Amino acid sequence: MADEFSGKIESKGLNPGLIVLLVIGGLLVTFLVGNFILYTYAQKNLPQRKKKPVSKKKMKKEKLKQGVQVPGE
Repeated sequence: MADEFSGKIESKGLNPGLIVLLVIGGLLVTFLVGNFILYTYAQKNLPQRKKKPVSKKKMKKEKLKQGVQVPGE
């Protein structure tokens, strides 16, 4: 009985490893494309982030480092 099936082994359907790779690859591509679309949307429609104002104390320190005299001292 075992020798009847020894020559007739055929793989039917897709390899399970290939299915897993296709699913993971599809999810990865979907993730990357979604991120790219969100990034381009944010660049066009969202306002730029405002920089924090520099304090006067820090400005004085920077000017002293550069060798510029600070008025009022």
